[in-house]
Amino acid sequence: MADKQALGAQGEELAARFLEAAGMEIVDRNWRCRYGELDLIARTPEVTAFVEVKTRTGLGYGVPAESVTFAKQQRIRRLALVWLTTQDRPWRHIRFDVVAVLLRRGYRPVVEHLEGVF
Repeated sequence: MADKQALGAQGEELAARFLEAAGMEIVDRNWRCRYGELDLIARTPEVTAFVEVKTRTGLGYGVPAESVTFAKQQRIRRLALVWLTTQDRPWRHIRFDVVAVLLRRGYRPVVEHLEGVF
């Protein structure tokens, strides 16, 4: 389990760096409430993005983004509403993104940012 957690943490760090390099500000990481956890919350002046990060070491079970099921999407939406109610500012535009990270031994990490996918 520790290896899986370390892999997830490494993927989230790579995802956060990727988003920052793309001009997004990370406003929250691993935000938790009693209903679950949001991996990353990032924003630009125009939009706030709730970002689910999926990391894999191979393609044997498909690409990482495929593991964001409909049930997972619904849970992230509910969590986003809870997070938004804790904020003091109006939020005009929000979206739900996935960052897929592929970490294969002997290869450079592959990071793919899928914007507004659910």
